[in-house]
Amino acid sequence: MTGESVVAGSFVAADYVVFALMLAVSAAVGVYYAWADRGQKSSRDFLMGGRRLTFLPVSLSLTASFMSAITVLSNPAEVYRYGAIIGFYGLSYALTVVITSEVFLPLFYRLTITSTYEYLELRFNRATRLLGTLLYVVQTILYTGIVIYTPALALNQVTGMNLWGAIISTGVVCTFYCTMGGLKAVVWTDVFQVGVMLAGFLSVVIRSVVLQGGILPIISDSQQGGRINFWDFDLNPLRRHTFWTTTVGGTFVWVSIYGINQAQVQRYISCKDITNARLSLYLNLLGLCSILLCSVFAGMCLYSIYKTCDPWTAGLVSAPDQLMPYLVMDILGDYPGLPGLFVAAAFSGSLSTVSSSISALAAVTVEDLIKPYTNMSEKHLSWISKGLSLVYGVLCIGMAGLASLMGGILQAVTSIFGIVGGPLLGMFTLGILCPFANSKGALSGLISGLVISLWVSIGAQIYPPPLEMTRPLSLTTEGCNFTAPDSLNWTTSDLPTQPTFISSSPVQNTGTKPLLTDSWYSLSYLYFSPIGTMTVIGVGLIVSLLTGGCDLRVESRLTLMKEDTTFYQLFKFFNDRVKKRTGQLDLTKNKEEKCGNTNPAFCDVELQLTKSINPK
Repeated sequence: MTGESVVAGSFVAADYVVFALMLAVSAAVGVYYAWADRGQKSSRDFLMGGRRLTFLPVSLSLTASFMSAITVLSNPAEVYRYGAIIGFYGLSYALTVVITSEVFLPLFYRLTITSTYEYLELRFNRATRLLGTLLYVVQTILYTGIVIYTPALALNQVTGMNLWGAIISTGVVCTFYCTMGGLKAVVWTDVFQVGVMLAGFLSVVIRSVVLQGGILPIISDSQQGGRINFWDFDLNPLRRHTFWTTTVGGTFVWVSIYGINQAQVQRYISCKDITNARLSLYLNLLGLCSILLCSVFAGMCLYSIYKTCDPWTAGLVSAPDQLMPYLVMDILGDYPGLPGLFVAAAFSGSLSTVSSSISALAAVTVEDLIKPYTNMSEKHLSWISKGLSLVYGVLCIGMAGLASLMGGILQAVTSIFGIVGGPLLGMFTLGILCPFANSKGALSGLISGLVISLWVSIGAQIYPPPLEMTRPLSLTTEGCNFTAPDSLNWTTSDLPTQPTFISSSPVQNTGTKPLLTDSWYSLSYLYFSPIGTMTVIGVGLIVSLLTGGCDLRVESRLTLMKEDTTFYQLFKFFNDRVKKRTGQLDLTKNKEEKCGNTNPAFCDVELQLTKSINPK
C-alpha cells in the first residue's frame, strides 16, 4: 500500500508551525543550559547535572523518557484491538515505584556512582561490569533507532508528512540539545515534552467526546464491544493479557527499567538528596498513571467512533499503529494546528526517549569503558562526554535508517529490549539481596538467563500463540458507506465483518510443530522478563553455593541494609515517639557514652546513694 492511499487528510502550514515550534523550544533549552553551565569542569557535571536537581523536573523527566512515541500510538491501538485490560499496568507502575524506592535507589545513591554498571564491578568483578555495559549499549542503540523510525513511518503514511524529513529533524535537534546542555537540558526538555504529550492526547479525547455526545456513550460503546474487560483473573500463564500477566509480568518489566536501566537511574540519583530522589519517583507515578489513563480512554474513543467501520479491516490503514494518526486527521483535520499538536506529542515521546538514551549511553561509555583504562583529566572527560553524545545521536539516526530495512523483525528487536533487561535485573538483584552470591554465580546466571529468554522469545516469534490465547476482539466494516478505490489493500476482503487478525509470523510455518510444545511458546510475552530474572537468580545462587559463596565476605554498603528502607525509618520514628511519650526505661540509651559498645546487660551501674542521703 502506498502512503498516498491512506492519507485521511494532509498537513497544512499551521500543523508544520506547531511541530517546528516544539523542535525549536527543545533546541532552545539545550542552548540555554550550554550557556548557563559554560563553566562546568567535570564529566559528572555534564552527565549528572552536578547532582543538584530537585524532584519536580526529575519526576516529569522520568515520566517523559518512559513514555515513548510507541506508547502514544500503540496503547490506544492495543485497547481498540484487545480491550482496556492494560489499565492494570497502573498497579504494576505502583509496585515498580515502591520496589525501586526501597531496594535500588538507596544503594545507588549511597555509592554516588554515575553508571549503574560500576556497581557490578564493586560487587562482583570487572568482567560482569563489561558484559552488562556492552549488553546495555547494543540493545539501547537498537531500541532507540526503532523508537525514531516506527512513529515516523506511521505518521508519514497517514498524514503525508515527509518521512526522512521528520526522522532527521527530530534526530538532529535531539542530538543537539543532548550534546550542548547535558543532563540538565535533557531533564528540562522532558518537562516541556510531557506537557506536549498530554496536550496532544487531550485534544483527541475532547474532540471525540464532543462528537460522540459525552463520555458515557463512549464507555457504553466500549462496554458493548467488549473493550471494558478488566475482570479477567485467569491464572493461565499462556493468556496474553490478564490481571496477573499485566501486574506480575508488567512489574518485572518496569522494574528492569526503573530499577537498573541507566537512562532512568541517572535521573533520580542526580537529585540533590535522597528525599528529593524518592519524591521524584512517587510524583512520577502520578504522571505515568495520567498518561496511561489518557491512552486507554483514547483507545475507547477510537473504538466508539469506528465501531461499525474499522479502518484497518477496510484497508484505510496498513497497520494498527496508524489508527490514532488516522483518527486525528479524520476528526481534527478541520482544525489547523491540532493535527500538528498530536504529531508533536508523538515526536515528543520519541525525543524524550532518545535524549535519555543518548545521555545514558554517553555516561556508561565514559564511566565503564574509558575512565577505568585512562588517566584523563575531568576537563578532557567532559569534552569526551559531549563528543560521545554527538556520536551516539548520529548512530541512533543511522539505526533508524537500518530499521526501515528490517520490516517484519521490528517487533522481534523491540521485544529483545525487554528480554535483555530481565537477566540484567536478575544479576543486580542477586548482588543486592544475596550476600553469598559470587562473580562465578553472577556470570553463569546472566548467560543462562539470556539464553533462556532469547530461546523463548524467538520461539514465540516463529510459533506465535493461538488466537484463543491472544483473544483479539471483533472488528467490522458493515457500517462503512464508501466505495474503496482499486489501490486500497483490503486486508480481509473475503470476510470483512469478521475479526481481523494479522500475524507477524512467516506463513510457511503454519502447521509446523515447534521443538518442544506449543504451550511453551504460547507463554504471555510479559512473562519473558520474569523468566530471565528468575533463571539468573536460581542459577546464580546454585553456582555460588557450589563455588564457595558461603565463605564470601561482602561489604555491607554493597547490599541492601535495613536502615536504607523507608519502612525501617518510619518504624524507628514512631518507636522513638512512643518511648518519648510513655517514658519507657531504655537500658540501651546512651550506651556508647556510659558503657562503651558492649552488651548493656553487662554494664556496671554505679548507685550514687550519697546524693539521695541527707547528711547530718
